[in-house]
Parts: sequence; structure tokens; C-alpha cells
Amino acid sequence: MATITELKCALRESLESRGVLGQLKARIRAEVFNALDDQSEPRPALSHDNLLINELIRDYLEFNKYRYTASVLTAESGQPEVPLDRQFMANELKVVEDPSSRSVPLLYGLLSHFLSSSGDSGGKLFLRGSAPATMTRDPNTLPGPES
Repeated sequence: MATITELKCALRESLESRGVLGQLKARIRAEVFNALDDQSEPRPALSHDNLLINELIRDYLEFNKYRYTASVLTAESGQPEVPLDRQFMANELKVVEDPSSRSVPLLYGLLSHFLSSSGDSGGKLFLRGSAPATMTRDPNTLPGPES
């Protein structure tokens, strides 16, 4: 007769092999977050940039079936429940898509573009800071672990 430890091990292996264990853990985390989330505490207003960034991340998460992670992102960030229209996102990001790129998240297309492009600066893109309005850090200092 199998011991409790052997049964636990067999159950764990079965759930892991079917991909159920990860889903259960994610679901539990999402439910705990929802139970602890204080709905009476107002969320800070989303900047336009954060709205777009969150939407790119949500699109990626949902495409990869990380639905519980996406639900926590939506709840925690105050992102609208209804996703932004893809064409609106493309227009805001000044991206032109071909039909094949529409089958994957915009984030994949952006990454692909930057990984495959070779600019005049040795393949590196020169970035200029566009910090959110709430950021008060001295632009001449490097970001620390608290940022």
C-alpha cells in the first residue's frame, strides 16, 4: 500500500505533467491578491505612457495564456478591464503592421524590429528619457534599486 508521501509525490507529478499545478498556483495567487486588494483605496491615474505599456504587457500575457497574471496586472494597475483596440495601439506607437504580424502581440513585433534592425550607431538605439510626470529623480543620476 502506498504511503501518504508517495501519493503526494504521484499527485504532484501528475498535476505538473499536465500543466495543472502551475495554473492552480497562479489562480490561488490571483484569488489571494483579489481578497487582499483594497478596492476603497483609489488607484493613481494612469499616464498615457503607462496605459500603453500595461496594454502591451497584457496583450503579451494573454497571448501566452498567463491569464491570472494579466488579471492581477489589470486589478493592481487600474488598467481598464476592456483591452485597448489593437489598431489604436498600433497608431499610438506609430507602428504599421503587415497581416502576418497581427497574429502575435505587438510587443513581439517591436522586439523583432529592434533585434533585426542595424542602425547607424552599431545596431544600438539611442534612447532619450521620457519619465512619467510623477518621477522626481535627478536625471543625472543612475536609477537605484528603489526605482
